[in-house]
Amino acid sequence: MVTPEQRRTAVHHVMTTAEVSERRACRFTGFARSTQRYASVRPPDTALRARLHELASTRRRWGYRQLTRVLRREGLPINRKRVQRLYQEEGLQVRRRRRKRRAVVPRTPVAVPTRPNERWSMDFVRDTLGDGRAFRCFTLVDDCTRECPAIEVDVSLPGERVVRVLDRVAAVRGYPRAIVCDNGPEFVSAALDEWAHRHQVVLDFIDPGKPVQNAFIESFNGTFRDECLNESWFVSLADAQRTIEAWRIDYECERPHSRLKDLTPREFALVLAEAATSTTLTPGPA
Repeated sequence: MVTPEQRRTAVHHVMTTAEVSERRACRFTGFARSTQRYASVRPPDTALRARLHELASTRRRWGYRQLTRVLRREGLPINRKRVQRLYQEEGLQVRRRRRKRRAVVPRTPVAVPTRPNERWSMDFVRDTLGDGRAFRCFTLVDDCTRECPAIEVDVSLPGERVVRVLDRVAAVRGYPRAIVCDNGPEFVSAALDEWAHRHQVVLDFIDPGKPVQNAFIESFNGTFRDECLNESWFVSLADAQRTIEAWRIDYECERPHSRLKDLTPREFALVLAEAATSTTLTPGPA
């Protein structure tokens, strides 16, 4: 017995079963009588509970920590433990999906870039439409800002298509210094190799069978599958493209990231840009 509520329940059970007084039931269980008639003075938190229900209904795969970040961004000086208590009382816990067991091996921490476009990561994710047809998603992430500038969705994404996506993104934000990727046929293609040579981009291939070396995109893909792919039913390829693009924009602009000081990727990128501008404009010592 841990909580006062559990103790009161135990005492009430003894009183009902053995038909004894409260005093004797407390003596038998070893619990103080003062805990039996205590009335909670906690506020009902009706508005906060309603807001939690609203957020949990639209963000079905967000736990209480992520919801706490959202509430704080809305201006509520809320305590994480308070949100956790209300979250549990309202039965909003996220159901955990069973994952494959993996061997425990020593892992080397991946260095985190300090500037945008210093290093990108890219990978593919596979899913199916409602009629069983398979499609692929080409995902791209900036390892510094955690921005996802593009998710290309189609039934076929060869190396030439990957190059067009990279050029489209680079036209807006510039070319990266390096891109981390696996050894898939699209990434070892002549088209991508020629593109990287032309724009002086280093293709950093991970070791075969070592996805942990591409940790940033693997983490993003896990979030992408959990919050978007597993939560959606795509009736057509066009529907998948619209839904995934809407999720991508929401991820960049609305989803706070714990590794970015609870800022969204877009906000964190703006903070870095402002810091770089102020550093450039600040005169040096005479």
